[in-house]
Amino acid sequence: MNDLGLSEIRLFLHLLGVAGWVGGQLTMAAMVPVLRRLDPDAPRIAANRFGRVAWTFFALAVSTGIWNLFEVSLSGRDTAYLTTLLVKLLLVGLSGGAAAVHSNTSSVAVRGFTGALGVMAALGALLMGVVLSS
Repeated sequence: MNDLGLSEIRLFLHLLGVAGWVGGQLTMAAMVPVLRRLDPDAPRIAANRFGRVAWTFFALAVSTGIWNLFEVSLSGRDTAYLTTLLVKLLLVGLSGGAAAVHSNTSSVAVRGFTGALGVMAALGALLMGVVLSS
Protein backbone atom coordinates (compact mmCIF):
# COMPACT_ATOMS: atom_id res chain seq x y z
CA MET A 1 0.00 0.00 0.00
CA ASN A 2 1.33 3.42 -0.95
CA ASP A 3 1.69 6.22 1.54
CA LEU A 4 -0.91 8.94 1.38
CA GLY A 5 0.77 11.85 -0.36
CA LEU A 6 -0.11 15.36 -1.37
CA SER A 7 -1.19 14.28 -4.87
CA GLU A 8 -3.67 11.77 -3.42
CA ILE A 9 -5.06 14.41 -1.06
CA ARG A 10 -5.37 16.87 -3.95
CA LEU A 11 -7.21 14.30 -6.07
CA PHE A 12 -9.47 13.31 -3.16
CA LEU A 13 -10.42 16.94 -2.52
CA HIS A 14 -11.06 17.51 -6.21
CA LEU A 15 -13.32 14.45 -6.46
CA LEU A 16 -15.10 15.46 -3.25
CA GLY A 17 -15.85 18.87 -4.75
CA VAL A 18 -17.06 17.33 -8.01
CA ALA A 19 -19.20 14.76 -6.17
CA GLY A 20 -20.85 17.46 -4.07
CA TRP A 21 -21.46 19.76 -7.04
CA VAL A 22 -22.70 17.20 -9.58
CA GLY A 23 -24.34 14.79 -7.15
CA GLY A 24 -26.04 17.62 -5.33
CA GLN A 25 -27.55 18.97 -8.53
CA LEU A 26 -28.85 15.54 -9.50
CA THR A 27 -30.30 15.05 -6.02
CA MET A 28 -32.03 18.44 -6.08
CA ALA A 29 -33.48 17.70 -9.53
CA ALA A 30 -34.92 14.45 -8.21
CA MET A 31 -36.29 16.09 -5.05
CA VAL A 32 -38.07 19.10 -6.62
CA PRO A 33 -41.28 17.24 -7.62
CA VAL A 34 -41.58 15.70 -4.16
CA LEU A 35 -40.89 19.01 -2.44
CA ARG A 36 -43.51 20.79 -4.60
CA ARG A 37 -46.16 18.31 -3.41
CA LEU A 38 -45.28 19.05 0.21
CA ASP A 39 -45.39 22.82 -0.12
CA PRO A 40 -45.07 25.15 -3.13
CA ASP A 41 -42.32 27.07 -1.29
CA ALA A 42 -40.34 23.95 -0.31
CA PRO A 43 -38.24 23.74 -3.52
CA ARG A 44 -37.11 27.36 -3.12
CA ILE A 45 -36.24 26.87 0.54
CA ALA A 46 -34.35 23.64 -0.18
CA ALA A 47 -32.54 25.24 -3.15
CA ASN A 48 -31.40 28.17 -1.01
CA ARG A 49 -30.02 25.79 1.60
CA PHE A 50 -28.45 23.59 -1.06
CA GLY A 51 -26.83 26.62 -2.69
CA ARG A 52 -24.82 27.37 0.44
CA VAL A 53 -23.31 23.89 0.31
CA ALA A 54 -23.15 23.51 -3.47
CA TRP A 55 -21.10 26.67 -4.08
CA THR A 56 -18.60 25.49 -1.47
CA PHE A 57 -18.21 22.23 -3.38
CA PHE A 58 -17.90 24.14 -6.67
CA ALA A 59 -15.16 26.35 -5.20
CA LEU A 60 -13.37 23.25 -3.88
CA ALA A 61 -13.56 21.57 -7.32
CA VAL A 62 -12.34 24.69 -9.15
CA SER A 63 -9.52 25.49 -6.71
CA THR A 64 -8.22 21.92 -6.67
CA GLY A 65 -8.63 21.81 -10.45
CA ILE A 66 -6.36 24.84 -10.73
CA TRP A 67 -3.95 23.17 -8.32
CA ASN A 68 -4.02 20.08 -10.55
CA LEU A 69 -3.14 22.21 -13.59
CA PHE A 70 -0.02 23.44 -11.82
CA GLU A 71 1.01 19.86 -11.11
CA VAL A 72 0.54 18.58 -14.68
CA SER A 73 3.14 19.36 -17.31
CA LEU A 74 0.99 20.70 -20.12
CA SER A 75 3.92 21.33 -22.45
CA GLY A 76 4.44 17.60 -22.96
CA ARG A 77 0.76 16.85 -23.66
CA ASP A 78 -0.63 16.13 -27.11
CA THR A 79 -3.33 18.11 -28.89
CA ALA A 80 -6.08 15.64 -27.95
CA TYR A 81 -5.30 16.03 -24.24
CA LEU A 82 -5.19 19.83 -24.46
CA THR A 83 -8.43 19.95 -26.46
CA THR A 84 -10.17 17.72 -23.92
CA LEU A 85 -8.85 19.92 -21.11
CA LEU A 86 -10.16 23.04 -22.86
CA VAL A 87 -13.58 21.45 -23.33
CA LYS A 88 -13.61 20.44 -19.66
CA LEU A 89 -12.73 23.96 -18.52
CA LEU A 90 -15.41 25.48 -20.77
CA LEU A 91 -18.00 23.03 -19.40
CA VAL A 92 -17.02 23.86 -15.81
CA GLY A 93 -17.47 27.56 -16.57
CA LEU A 94 -20.79 26.90 -18.30
CA SER A 95 -21.99 24.81 -15.36
CA GLY A 96 -21.12 27.50 -12.83
CA GLY A 97 -22.53 30.29 -14.99
CA ALA A 98 -25.79 28.46 -15.65
CA ALA A 99 -26.16 27.66 -11.96
CA ALA A 100 -25.57 31.30 -11.04
CA VAL A 101 -28.27 32.45 -13.47
CA HIS A 102 -30.55 29.63 -12.29
CA SER A 103 -30.33 30.73 -8.67
CA ASN A 104 -30.81 34.43 -9.42
CA THR A 105 -33.69 34.51 -11.89
CA SER A 106 -37.39 34.83 -11.20
CA SER A 107 -38.35 33.43 -14.62
CA VAL A 108 -39.59 29.85 -14.42
CA ALA A 109 -38.54 29.21 -18.05
CA VAL A 110 -35.02 30.57 -17.51
CA ARG A 111 -34.71 28.66 -14.24
CA GLY A 112 -35.72 25.42 -15.97
CA PHE A 113 -33.37 25.94 -18.90
CA THR A 114 -30.36 27.01 -16.82
CA GLY A 115 -30.95 24.22 -14.30
CA ALA A 116 -30.85 21.61 -17.06
CA LEU A 117 -27.93 23.32 -18.80
CA GLY A 118 -25.95 23.54 -15.56
CA VAL A 119 -26.30 19.88 -14.66
CA MET A 120 -25.63 18.72 -18.24
CA ALA A 121 -22.49 20.87 -18.40
CA ALA A 122 -21.39 19.51 -15.01
CA LEU A 123 -21.86 15.94 -16.23
CA GLY A 124 -19.94 16.76 -19.40
CA ALA A 125 -17.09 18.22 -17.37
CA LEU A 126 -17.06 15.07 -15.24
CA LEU A 127 -16.87 12.93 -18.37
CA MET A 128 -13.99 15.04 -19.73
CA GLY A 129 -12.18 14.55 -16.41
CA VAL A 130 -12.51 10.80 -16.81
CA VAL A 131 -11.19 11.05 -20.37
CA LEU A 132 -8.20 13.09 -19.16
CA SER A 133 -7.33 10.54 -16.50
CA SER A 134 -7.45 7.52 -18.80
